[in-house]
Amino acid sequence: MSEKTTHFGFESVAEADKAKRVAGVFSSVASSYDIMNDLMSGGLHRLWKAFTIQIAGVREGDKVLDVAGGTADLSLAFAKRVGPRGEVWLTDINGAMLSHGRDRVIDRGMALPVAQCDAEKLPFPDNHFDCVSVAFGLRNMTHKEVALGEMRRVLKPGGRLLVLEFSQVYKPLAPAYDLYSFKILPWLGQKVAGDADSYRYLAESIRRHPDQETLKSMMEQTGLARVDYFNLTGGVVALHRGYKV
Repeated sequence: MSEKTTHFGFESVAEADKAKRVAGVFSSVASSYDIMNDLMSGGLHRLWKAFTIQIAGVREGDKVLDVAGGTADLSLAFAKRVGPRGEVWLTDINGAMLSHGRDRVIDRGMALPVAQCDAEKLPFPDNHFDCVSVAFGLRNMTHKEVALGEMRRVLKPGGRLLVLEFSQVYKPLAPAYDLYSFKILPWLGQKVAGDADSYRYLAESIRRHPDQETLKSMMEQTGLARVDYFNLTGGVVALHRGYKV
């Protein structure tokens, strides 16, 4: 029987190898991840994440799961909203990214639970969280539909899943966006992080990620209801939201 393959950027790789390759990318960029986010987006990633927090509508005492939470931007913002009676879990499959996130949480004097785990096999009970978020992590997952199903499973009925991810830009912007993605982004990665290849993978992975309508359909197929999305910055990024019924 032939081995199943999937994509790693524009490259076709064995499914078993993708997780290792992605882990290598994020272990490489972990120490420069935050500064590169600011440089790559011109600081816009902060606005995209602030909008996500606003749309999430979490309240004091809520339980929140931050999947692929990396350096903890969303976890820290959620923690302020839910207060001391709430619960925010910072999770990531990558130990290097999670270590940076844990350190940021500690530096800000917060005590949030942290777990290294695979989004396709979440170690949480059914119907536990009021809100689950994943920001810029879904496109790196091998079986996106499995991960979405797991995120739905751990939501309480009435809870919502928020997926913030790079998406398909408006067509008039595409030529300039391609030039930036495939020329400037790897150059920035080399100059700042000493790693052009990881940022070339980033640009390629965005192109292989489902567009807005396809991701909406995938979320609906996992059983989420009232799925909608918001295009941000001309479709460079989209925020999808769905509810568990």
